[in-house]
Amino acid sequence: MDRLPKCAANYTPLTPLTFLQRAASVYPDRISVIYGRTRFTWRQTHERCLRLASSLRSLNIGKNDVVSVLAPNAPALYEMHFGVPMAGAVLNATNTRLDANNIATILKHSEAKIFFVDYQYVPVANEAMRLLCDSLGSTISQSSIPLVIVIDDVDSPKGIRLGKPEYENLLRNGNPDYAPFSDQVLDEWDPITLNYTSGTTSAPKGVVYSHRGSYLSTQSLILQWEMKSEPVYLWSLPMFHCNGWTFTWGVAARGGTNVCISTACAEDVYRAITEHKVTHMCCAPVVFNILLEGKHNQQSLLSHPVEVLTGGAAPPPALLEKIEKLGFHVTHAYGLTEATGPAFVCEWQRKWNLLSIHEQSKLKARQGISVLSLAEIDVKILETMVSVPKDGKSVGEIVLRGSSVMKGYFKDEEATRKAFKNGWLLTGDVGVIHPDGYFEIKDRSKDVIISGGENISSVEVESVLYGHPDVLEAAVVAMPHPFFGETPCAFVTERSKYVTKNEETKKEREMIEFCRKSLPHFMAPKKVVFLEELPKTATGKIQKFGLRALAKTYNLNPPRSSSTPQIKSIDQQTTTRRSYVPNDHQHLKLERVLAMSRL
Repeated sequence: MDRLPKCAANYTPLTPLTFLQRAASVYPDRISVIYGRTRFTWRQTHERCLRLASSLRSLNIGKNDVVSVLAPNAPALYEMHFGVPMAGAVLNATNTRLDANNIATILKHSEAKIFFVDYQYVPVANEAMRLLCDSLGSTISQSSIPLVIVIDDVDSPKGIRLGKPEYENLLRNGNPDYAPFSDQVLDEWDPITLNYTSGTTSAPKGVVYSHRGSYLSTQSLILQWEMKSEPVYLWSLPMFHCNGWTFTWGVAARGGTNVCISTACAEDVYRAITEHKVTHMCCAPVVFNILLEGKHNQQSLLSHPVEVLTGGAAPPPALLEKIEKLGFHVTHAYGLTEATGPAFVCEWQRKWNLLSIHEQSKLKARQGISVLSLAEIDVKILETMVSVPKDGKSVGEIVLRGSSVMKGYFKDEEATRKAFKNGWLLTGDVGVIHPDGYFEIKDRSKDVIISGGENISSVEVESVLYGHPDVLEAAVVAMPHPFFGETPCAFVTERSKYVTKNEETKKEREMIEFCRKSLPHFMAPKKVVFLEELPKTATGKIQKFGLRALAKTYNLNPPRSSSTPQIKSIDQQTTTRRSYVPNDHQHLKLERVLAMSRL
């Protein structure tokens, strides 16, 4: 058998670019993209991508050159997921929520050769280019500055195409018969995209995906999400986020229709679902709150069920219950940029249909099992790399390995080395394995609260808070405690706003007591802070590092007393702000035991 070699007939490198070629061949007249009044078929989308690749080659864009784009979910950004790698280049879809300084940093680090900019982002792009030039100083050269090409609105042109480098003009001059790079891919390990992390725990890093990893991740997700042929997919998830969790390529693989909307506001989402009979969509849990609030203006529930893949943060069971009552069928996924998006999917088991809605929501809130493109996942104690028991209680760091893991961090060998340990990718997430083999995240390793020697999962406390009828969003972080070192502090946005300080104080006590009914008392927040909006990263994740800094400004430390006070209840500690001051080391140990037993 070893004498049977690979040849062109039995071996072709894996690349998701083949999905487009297949869609154009098998479903040429099927609608591929809907954007406002604009419609394209798969034949047209394929031709537009070929024209784009041809034009990029005419601009001397070659293998491994980076092409950046700053654009919303629109046809141009979708086409670049095929057209840019068809030219042999690497696509960098830039987060549209970033400021000019961050964009300039990415352009400089990625060494982008071309910078496509949607017309509505021209002002921030101009400022980014100015900052880029300033940062280069005397080293500036023509090759270090990307060529800027503006993208006019294909559905409602703004008239910027005349006399300027513009996307539609570029396509018009391209060759529809161009032989794409996908026909010449010799190594499936070649890079296909460059994605920058959101920077929730550190400075953003450039994550490099391979053709192979992107292909396998795409196939795993469309299979495990059970995406059937001809799906109508709504782009409520930004395409810049891990390349739309690979569904930029996945919808083509299923011959589906991409419904593009610029923003995921409730009105646009519900309108698109109704008009285009949307069957699938992806989003972060924060979008559920947008849809729930927007539903107050809707006349009825959804006319047909919509499959939703959610990830990016752990959705509380209470939130899942509410959104599913509207007609959304939720599948929970978990992943990270370094794993080509979703790495776990909470695959549903038929026997769970016999459980109550509440129990089903608790099961759906778990992160689940690995996608098929991963070889192995585990929860380990990093110091020893020993696996934790599958008891649903023993915690460790989630680690994984397989073909959908990134190639590494661009121009950062040290960070790449730290991310890979003993053949595993370290996720930085703390989790457990349940007896049935399903994984559940308990926290980010940096978000675990250690109170009096006990670990408190901020995610667990947040899940309880989301069960309160007035809570719209919640985030829990550590705040200083005079006796236990640190203790939970909750930041909450409410559905209804409280005006007076007295009302906030009353509501704070009520929420603390609400948590104490479902949690051990030491896990309940000792303080609740009401904010109009929680700070978020550019991808919609809550910025806990900012909240931690704010929590440090709150003080549970009153003036010291000459007598030894008794340990107060949680409510008393919150309202009277008394502290316990031990006299000596042994007294500290004794009171710690007493306090933990009472709290």
